[in-house]
Parts: sequence; C-alpha cells; structure tokens
Amino acid sequence: MSATWVTLTLYFMITYLACEVRGDTCDTYNHPQYGIGQCTEQSQCPNELYLTGLCESQPTNIQCCFSSETRHEEFRAIWIATVNNIDWPSSKTATPAAQQAELINILNTVQRLNMNAVIFQVRPAGDALYASTLEPWSFYLTGTHGAAPTPFWDPLAFITTEAHKRNIEVHAWLNPYRARMTGATYELASNHMGKIFSKYAYPYANHIWMDPGSVEVQQFTVNVTEDIVRRYAVDGIHIDDYFYPYSDGTEFPDDATYAAYQAQGGTLDKADWRRSNVNTLIQTMYTRMHVVRPKIKFGISPFGIWKSGVPAGISGLSSYDSLYCDSRMWLEQGLVDYMAPQLYWQIDPPAQSYPVLLDWWIKQSAKGRHVYAGNAAYKMAQGSNQWQVSEIARQINVTRSMRDRFALGNIYFSTKEIMNNVKGIQTVLADYYKQKATIPKMPWL
Repeated sequence: MSATWVTLTLYFMITYLACEVRGDTCDTYNHPQYGIGQCTEQSQCPNELYLTGLCESQPTNIQCCFSSETRHEEFRAIWIATVNNIDWPSSKTATPAAQQAELINILNTVQRLNMNAVIFQVRPAGDALYASTLEPWSFYLTGTHGAAPTPFWDPLAFITTEAHKRNIEVHAWLNPYRARMTGATYELASNHMGKIFSKYAYPYANHIWMDPGSVEVQQFTVNVTEDIVRRYAVDGIHIDDYFYPYSDGTEFPDDATYAAYQAQGGTLDKADWRRSNVNTLIQTMYTRMHVVRPKIKFGISPFGIWKSGVPAGISGLSSYDSLYCDSRMWLEQGLVDYMAPQLYWQIDPPAQSYPVLLDWWIKQSAKGRHVYAGNAAYKMAQGSNQWQVSEIARQINVTRSMRDRFALGNIYFSTKEIMNNVKGIQTVLADYYKQKATIPKMPWL
C-alpha cells in the first residue's frame, strides 16, 4: 500500500468524520473508471486526479479528488502499417535480419518516448505476416505472395516477444475483407480466401474485395482471428475502417448474395442487410475470441464520422450510410473493448472538429468502453496544407481534458512520421509523455 494512498484514505476518513460532526453532507462519486472520489479543494488532493463537474452541490472551488493514481493510465500507441510497406518493412526484399532490426528500432523508439502499445498490421489483404495455418505469406514481407521468409522467421511472434520485453502491448491488426490492394498484380495463392471463395471475390475500386454478405467468408475471417488468439500472446485484436469498401462511384456487386438472402426469407432492405452483415462479424469475433482468451482486448478504428450531421454541424462522409458500419451501436452495446475513431481532422474547422467529434464518441460509450482517439500524424508530411506539430500537441490536450469520460489515450497514424521525426514530433511526444503510463484497466474483462 503506497504512502500516497494511505494519506488520501486518512484524509477522506477525517473529512468524513468532520462532516458527520457538523451534520454536513459529504458528496462522493463512484466513478466507473476511477472508483470512489471525495469532494475537496485541489490543494487537499495528493493524487492530482482532480476532475470537474462531479460535485455540483458544492462551491466552485470544490471538485472531485480520486483515490487511485489513474493519471498514469493512458493508452499511447502507433499504428504499424504493412500494406504497401507504408511503415514496415521498408523493403519487402530485405533480409530477415534487416527487417528485424527495423522492428527493434521502432520498439526502442516507442519505449524511449514512454509509449506503451503498437497496433501491428498482420493481415493487410487476406495474407499473413505471421506463420498462419490458414492463409498465405504476405507479398509485403517477402516480395512473393505465398512464399515464406528465408531464413524462416515469424514477424508477429518476434514483435510480440520483443515488445513484451519493453512492457509494450501488441495488438494484431487485421483487415477483414480486402483481398488485394490497388495496383497489386500478383496471382493469389491457392490458399488465399480470394481463391477459396472465388465466387465472393469481386474486382472493385481497383482492389479485389470479398463479399461481407457471404457467411462462408465471414466465418473464415473469424477463424483466422481465433487462430491468432490461440497461438500468439498478443494483447489485443484490432480491425480498422474497411468492411464494405469506400465507394468508387459504382455499386458494390453483391446483388446475387442479397437475392440469396431474400430467397431465404430475409426482409431487410439492402442497406440494413449490409449493416447487419458487418454487425454479425463484429459480434461473432468478440464472442469467439473471448471464449478462447477472456482477457484479450478487441478494438475497432472506424471512420471518424458516424453520420453526416451527427452531432449538429458535422459534415462529411457517413460511415453508417456509405460503409454500412453502425459503429455507434458497437460502442453502445459493448461489442468492443475500445473504440479508436479516426479523428483525422483539425481542432478548429467546425465541419469536422476534433473536439466536437471526440466528445460525441465518448458520449456513446454507455457501457464505459474506452475511447482512444486516432490522430493523423501523417498530415504533417502530406499534401499542400501540411499540419504543424502544434496541432498534434493540442489534440493530446483535448483528449486529456475528456479523460474522466473514458477518452483514455491516443493512437498515431502512422509509424513512419514518428520514426522520421517529422517536424520534431518526437520532441513533442517526449514532452507530453515525460512519465511512463500503464495501459488503462478494463474491469469488465
């Protein structure tokens, strides 16, 4: 038991007894994340976890002080994208030793900056950056689709072992339905889902995309996920915003699958049917992985706008209508352990305001699931209107200002900008992350 905890406990007891003697009411607040709090002056709060708006019957100088030092709980992560070799490996033809050295460099940087998690893309396009029993080796690892690395090594096993040595979590990031990326010309291996379920593999938007309405394809994706959960000591499973593809202006060619659904008595219109397909995948993945490993974490990183016009003043692509993702429902019903909405916009422009959207997302967390904001570090190096690093700093401040409502961290896309120290981002992160932080606890797991 720490001296700080003892000090605070004694303070609460003395304050409580004093209140009882005077006949005053002592306001407390049983916060679902932080526990029991005591209304007091900030100078009397030794833990500095001092939150506003929770002692409404008290004078304005009295706020809520919590007994646990949860200011040291914060999710600080990066996405390591392997598709198109965005972040890693820098060369698909590099030797395993060189690729391993790159991963070690990334992990050492994460550790030095007092960050505590990596989201590592292991299934970019129905392929594997690990020794899968179900899918072919990734083109992005070896330069040959389906070819194992020589000499043999397993990137997921390697990064998990090395990250855990550094007290860094690893979340395995999978794309459920993308079968081949734009511009890729390699022939799919015989054990690729696009070959196994060729009936449901469609050329679309210069990709090959699997049909989310196919029960067989859904089940295969669940099986791939469960295989990883069973065989690797990853801390979490993570999927991003790609379910139905972003539109290229033409209709996604799933008429036959929808007609088969209707022939079996289905009554949903096509849009609701598509959303139902995605919901079924999410619910099944969540249930199955937690049967295998009850403590594993499941996170989704959806497009940052649920519906255009929600909340008021927000405009842009509607993931509910265009991508058929009812991401609000997943958060409301606790079908995720954390949500990482891609809030890839600045603070000030009102049409896609970072704080307005983050505030909306955390309000949807009816079951107290965590919200980790997705931050667009790549926009410091991309396009003609590049962000200044001060935008990222301000966004960290915004996120922290909402931590009492489950906004408990940030994930940066992508690793490349951090490793290249674009605009001095490492200096900013080192300043904000001076102290180490533990991963926020998830009491429901």
